[in-house]
Amino acid sequence: MTSSAKTPEEYLNSLPEDRQIAVSKIRSLMQKNLSPEAKEIMACGMINFVVPHDVYPAGYHCNPKEPLPFVAVASQKDFVAIYHMGMYADAEMYNWFVEQWPLHCKSKLDMGKSCIRLKKVDQIPYDLLAELFRKMSVKQWIEVYEKNLKK
Repeated sequence: MTSSAKTPEEYLNSLPEDRQIAVSKIRSLMQKNLSPEAKEIMACGMINFVVPHDVYPAGYHCNPKEPLPFVAVASQKDFVAIYHMGMYADAEMYNWFVEQWPLHCKSKLDMGKSCIRLKKVDQIPYDLLAELFRKMSVKQWIEVYEKNLKK
């Protein structure tokens, strides 16, 4: 589901109540646990935390005018999605998350390489997500990004 919301608050207010509560909690966890250099913006119709140009002037290699994507949250048609670029680029972090999931949640993990699909909003493992957001700093993300980009 693509949103034309200009601000995170406008985006949240457009969601059904159950999704609004879940996405708000996840956003709050991101704000509290991601590196302070990560900047919150609206991009691609979802709430994004990016590495701004004043921290990483090179920007995103696909379009250097854009800041480097880091973590995002969105309400999709059938689930709440968390997109974590660090998990996409770092196999160790990805494997850590896959191993931790069953210790925090009874439902089966549904995810792609960087997308965690949360279909049951009443079963979201918020503690695990907070740990995930703390697990990689902006500095570490830039290092992983540059290492993978130069392969």
